[in-house]
Amino acid sequence: MASKAKHRRPKNSPLARGLVTAGTGGAVLAFPLLAATTAEAAPAAHTAATAKVTLTPAAAVQQDTPATYSVVWGDSLSKIADTYSLSGGWQQLYENNRDVIGANPSLIHPGLTLTLGTESVSQAPAESTADESATADESAAVDESASADTGATATQAAAKTYTDDLDGWIREALDVMAVHGIPGSYDGIYRNIMRESSGNPTAINNWDSNAAAGIPSKGLLQVIDPTFQAYHVPGTSTDSYDPVANITAACNYAADRYGSIDNVNGPY
Repeated sequence: MASKAKHRRPKNSPLARGLVTAGTGGAVLAFPLLAATTAEAAPAAHTAATAKVTLTPAAAVQQDTPATYSVVWGDSLSKIADTYSLSGGWQQLYENNRDVIGANPSLIHPGLTLTLGTESVSQAPAESTADESATADESAAVDESASADTGATATQAAAKTYTDDLDGWIREALDVMAVHGIPGSYDGIYRNIMRESSGNPTAINNWDSNAAAGIPSKGLLQVIDPTFQAYHVPGTSTDSYDPVANITAACNYAADRYGSIDNVNGPY
């Protein structure tokens, strides 16, 4: 990737001013934050977003629930719980795997093996009837119909992929935001990205007051580390330069502060 860009944003940018507030005082400091980094240069390339991400819609998931599950990039406890319709939701899934996950349920890593706490669903024995032959025939017909329906559903539910560019990052971020109930539109995100970083995911501001304090604004929506950590969306990368993670964290913050990223339109 090209060398880092030194991007200058308008001093009165609303998102920049809001993020400064979140990093230096107010409700954000009540969140348990990770140690903020003071990187002086953008990494040569972002990590998670460089590979195309595949999401499998819930309709394509088999009915049988495995006893264990191996975490892949983009997963969150809520997504896994919803996919397998786990009793007790993500909270119970976390309790069952607290020793493996640790103290923060938002941080699950690819390759982590989780116990889903359920056995494969089995069909209850059929009641005896006088005409066992008729029952068997009826059951076979139902099974054949169900198999046909399942096959059609699986075929129609193709895996969703995203392009590794600004359009793909925004679209993937919108899908993640929809899962977590975070408001925002394509236009609102794109408009703010172009003002904040001109679409450069490795943009960093090394000259303003945040930079002087050791917490420079980074990424597509120029988020400082304390704000990124406080509003990080579970299931996304913990690298603030990662495009999808940067967008979703900024939109999560904007929703809390302004109601939506769509309401951040310029100087105010």
